[in-house]
Amino acid sequence: MTDLPIEPLIPRILEALETPGTLVLQAPPGAGKTTRVPPALLEARFLAGHSILVLEPRRLAARMAARYLATSRGEAVGDTVGYRVRLDSKVGPRTRIELVTNGLFLRRIQDDPSLDGVGCVIFDEFHERGLEGDLAFALAIEARTLNPSLRLVVMSATLDAAPIAKLLGEAPILTSEGRAHPVETRYLPRAPAGRIEAAVAHAILQAIEVEDGSILAFLPGAREIRRVAEHLQDEQLPESVTVAPLYGDLDARAQDAAVSPAPPGRRKIVLATAIAETSLTIEGIRIVVDSGLVRLPRYDPRSGMTRLETLRASQATTDQRRGRAGRLGPGVCVRLWTEQDQRARAPHATPEILAADLAPLALELAVWGAGEGGDLAFLDPPPAGAMAQARGLLTQLGALDGRGEATPHGKAMARLGLHPRLAHMILAATRRGNGRLACETAAILSERDLFRGPASGRDAELRARIAVLHGERDEGAGVDRAAVAQARALAQQWMRLAKVGDKSVDDLSRLGSIVALAYPDRIGQSRGEGRGQFLLANGRGAMLPETDPMAGEPYLAVAMLDGDAKSARIFLAAPVERTTIEELFADRLVTVDEVRWDARSESVVAVRERRFGALVLERAPIGAAATAAVTEAMADGIRQLGMACLPWTRDARAIQARVEFLRRLEPGGWPDLSDGTLTTDPGAWLGERLTGMTRRAHLARIDVVDALLDRLDWRRRRDLDRLAPTHLTVPTGRQAVLDYSGETPVLAVKLQEMFGQRATPTVADGRVAVVVHLLSPAGRPVQVTQDLAGFWRNGYAAVRAELRSRYPRHPWPEDPTAALPTKGVKPRH
Repeated sequence: MTDLPIEPLIPRILEALETPGTLVLQAPPGAGKTTRVPPALLEARFLAGHSILVLEPRRLAARMAARYLATSRGEAVGDTVGYRVRLDSKVGPRTRIELVTNGLFLRRIQDDPSLDGVGCVIFDEFHERGLEGDLAFALAIEARTLNPSLRLVVMSATLDAAPIAKLLGEAPILTSEGRAHPVETRYLPRAPAGRIEAAVAHAILQAIEVEDGSILAFLPGAREIRRVAEHLQDEQLPESVTVAPLYGDLDARAQDAAVSPAPPGRRKIVLATAIAETSLTIEGIRIVVDSGLVRLPRYDPRSGMTRLETLRASQATTDQRRGRAGRLGPGVCVRLWTEQDQRARAPHATPEILAADLAPLALELAVWGAGEGGDLAFLDPPPAGAMAQARGLLTQLGALDGRGEATPHGKAMARLGLHPRLAHMILAATRRGNGRLACETAAILSERDLFRGPASGRDAELRARIAVLHGERDEGAGVDRAAVAQARALAQQWMRLAKVGDKSVDDLSRLGSIVALAYPDRIGQSRGEGRGQFLLANGRGAMLPETDPMAGEPYLAVAMLDGDAKSARIFLAAPVERTTIEELFADRLVTVDEVRWDARSESVVAVRERRFGALVLERAPIGAAATAAVTEAMADGIRQLGMACLPWTRDARAIQARVEFLRRLEPGGWPDLSDGTLTTDPGAWLGERLTGMTRRAHLARIDVVDALLDRLDWRRRRDLDRLAPTHLTVPTGRQAVLDYSGETPVLAVKLQEMFGQRATPTVADGRVAVVVHLLSPAGRPVQVTQDLAGFWRNGYAAVRAELRSRYPRHPWPEDPTAALPTKGVKPRH
C-alpha cells in the first residue's frame, strides 16, 4: 500500500482519541484521511471491538470508499468493511467499519441514542455542511452524554477547524500537509452571452488535442451534462475517448463505470456534478475543466417552496475541484471565468442549514426531544423564522402536538426517512387504503423525472408517470429506464417500511387526493381567466401551458413547481375533486360572510364563502347584509375609484382650495381636505351619507359641499367665510370671485373696474395681499400684480398707451387712482 501524507499523524490521532476522545483532522484531498484513518483505529485499545461509523455526505463516496478499504485488506465488501446507503447495503456479522450516509446515520441514532456497540463516529468531508451532516454532528455530541466512551472525529479539507473543536469540548486539531502535485491553472472566460455547455465542450476539445490523460469536467446538473455530451458527440471524438456522465441520480452501475480507470490506451471524459468534488479518486484524471457553477436548493420562506438555483461556486469549492487534477501527478485546471472573478467569489458556500427547508430538521429535533434545537451543538443555529415556519407545517401535518412535541404520527413519519410532507402522505394514504399509490408517488417525487427531455416540453401529469411504473405505458423513447427502476425500488422499500398491505388500491382517480395530503397549501383552483391559470391555497399564482392536458381542470393538487413568486410553473400535478378537498380538510374549511366592493360591477356584493386557504370553494349571495359592512364596502369602492367618482361641483372644489389656503397659513389649525387625505378614509367624512348606497351610480346623490363643511365646526365655518371669502367687492360694486387654487388667492378683474382703488385687496384679516390679474376690456390679462399702488405709479402709463390704441371707445384716464371705476365704454356725446 502506498504511503500517504496522513500516515505520520496516525500515532497522534490514536493518542488524541485515547483521551479526550474527540479530534478535528484537517487534511487536503489525497492525503489519505478516508482510507487510512478508519483502518488505523481497528486495533485501538479504546475501541475494544466496537464498530466504527464513517459518515459520508454522498452515496457514491460511501460505496467507493468501502470497496477500496475492503480491497486493500484483501477482503470482500461486507466482511470487515461494509456500507449502508439508500436501497443498498453490504454488511455482515464481522463488519467493524461501516461507511454510511448521513441520512441513514440519523435513523440509527434516533432509534438508539446511545449508539450501543459503536466506538467511534467519523464525519468525513464535513466542510460540505449539508443539513443532515450538521444535525448528525449535533446529535452525536449529545450521544456522548449517554455513551461517554464514544469517540468523535471530524475530518475536513477546507473548513475552519477552531469552531468545530470548540463544540467538541476544545478537541485537539491535527493538520496534514497533503500530497498534491502541481496543477497549472488556466483561465478561459466564456462570452457573457454564451451557453455554458458550449464553452465546456470547447474547452474539453482543446484539452483533448494538446494534453494527455483523462478529463474531469464539472457542471451544475444532469441537464448540462447531457447537453455537453451531445456537443461532444457532434464533434466526433476519437474512438479512444469515452464520455462518462457522473451524477447522484445515476444508477450504481453507471456511477461505478464513471469512476473506474480507463482501459489501457484509452482516455475518459467524466462529466460530473459536485458529486466528484471530494472523497473520490478517479484514476487517470489529469485535466479538470470547471464551469464554475453549482446547483443548490434554495428555500423561499415566502412561498414555502424550494427551488434549485444555479450559483457561482465558492473559492473553496473551485479549489477542491482544481485539486482533482493533481491527485495522481502534475495536472491542468481550466476555469471558464476570469482570475478577477475568482477573487470576487465567496470564500465558502452557504451552509445548507441557513438556506434550506427546515421541516426535516424540525421533525428530527422533535423526535429527539430537542424542541427547536437551541441546546444542541450547531455550528450555525437554524434561523428562527424558517424554523417557526417548519414547525407550523409539521403541526398542520399532525407531526407535532399543541406543546410542539412529536406525536406518534410524527415519529412514524421520521422513521420513513422522507421529507415530512411525503412521509405524512404515505402514512395517511395507507390508512385510507391507497398506500401503494402513495409510495409510488413519493418515489417519483423524490427522484429525477421519469421522462427525458427539457422540462418545458413535458406534460405535468403525474398520472402518466404512475402509468409508466405500472407498465401501462411504453418505456420506449422519452422514458428514463434507470429512473423508472430506481423509483420502483424506492416504492417497494417504503411499502415495506409503512407496512402497506397487498389490498392497497391503485385507483388513479385517487392520485389527486394523495398529492393533496402532502401539499395542501399547493392545491390549485382555476382562475377562470383562460386555460392553465391557477390560484394556490397559499395565495400564490401558478400556471400550466395551455396545451397541457390538465390546463382546463377546475382543481389540481400540485406536487412540483418552480417557486416563482408571481406565477410559478407547474411541473407535476394531478386533478382533484372539490368534494375530495372538502372531505380531506374539513377541519380547515372556514365559512366567511364577506361584504366587499366589486371593481368589475362597481357595486357592493354580499356573499357567503366557503374557503380553503385562499381558495373559494363555494359562494352564495347574502340576502340582507349588515348596514355598517355595506357602508364600509362603499367607502372602499370610493378608495378604489378615486375622488373623481363623486359629484364634485365648482363650489365643492372652492371649499377644498380655501381650507387648504388657510391650512398653509395656520398649520395645525385646519383639517386636511385634499383628495389624497379624503381618499384614504372616505367613510370618515362622508359618514351616514353612504347609508343605503350599494353601487357607483348612487354616489351622484351625495352633496359634496355639505359633506366638506361638516368637517368644520361652527367657529371654523365662520372663520372660513371671514378669512377666505369666496368673493371680493371691487370699486364698481361688483362681487368678483377669488380663486384659491394656487399658492396665493387670485382676483381676476378688468383693469377699468379697479380705477380709484389705491391699495391691493387683502384676505385673512389683511395678512395676505391677493394676486390681481388685471384684464383688458376683452378679458385678456394685461398685468399681474400683488402691488396695485406700484402698478399705478410705474406700469400703468405703458399699459394705458397700448390699450388706448386697441380700445379707443373705453376711458383711459391719466390718473387711475382718481378716476371713477367703470365696466363699459365712454358715453357718447
